[in-house]
Amino acid sequence: MIAALYIEPEGVYAKCQGVDAWCEMRDARLYSGPFPVVAHPPCQRWGKFWHGSTRKPHQFKLGEDGGCFKAALAAVRKWGGVIEHPCDSHAWKHFGLLPPKRHKGWQPAGDGGWTCYVEQGHYGHMSRKPTWLYVHGVPHERLPELNWSRGEQRLHPTALARYGYEKARRIGMTAMVGGKDKTKIRNATPPEFRDLLIGIARLAKSAI
Repeated sequence: MIAALYIEPEGVYAKCQGVDAWCEMRDARLYSGPFPVVAHPPCQRWGKFWHGSTRKPHQFKLGEDGGCFKAALAAVRKWGGVIEHPCDSHAWKHFGLLPPKRHKGWQPAGDGGWTCYVEQGHYGHMSRKPTWLYVHGVPHERLPELNWSRGEQRLHPTALARYGYEKARRIGMTAMVGGKDKTKIRNATPPEFRDLLIGIARLAKSAI
């Protein structure tokens, strides 16, 4: 059994066998074990536009996520497991973790854990979706070998035909799909990547 924290109620972890799912209705900050963890803490206040939209900048404070990342980090350190966050997340620096170099495999996170850069596009996402992982409680020799390469550029054919290369590159794949659900589609974890994260968490041993 593993615990999946900060997940969508109807997402890929819902009704997944062997998973104790913690969606918004269950406050994942309160998770107290005993299972290893796969955590997807909210990333809005840690990413490139942590301050808000370009039209209304500085609406928010950096890291203003209600303590979600802090709680996820504590849970993974205590029970073992993995955190998934966007590439270049400011949370790494804020919590004293060493940011991983691109395409270099597993690297020390500076606290006894391990971190890496990987693209979810290799595991079923429609975009390249560069991602950082943080793992604790799994010996380095047991960590899986992932596809560390840079994925091919992906352009939506409709955007390419309608707007040309430069704008199609800027707006990305998900801008052309999903209607009002673009953010949900962009943030969704592909089943193949979910299974990878669950597999990593199952390798973890509790740190206590």
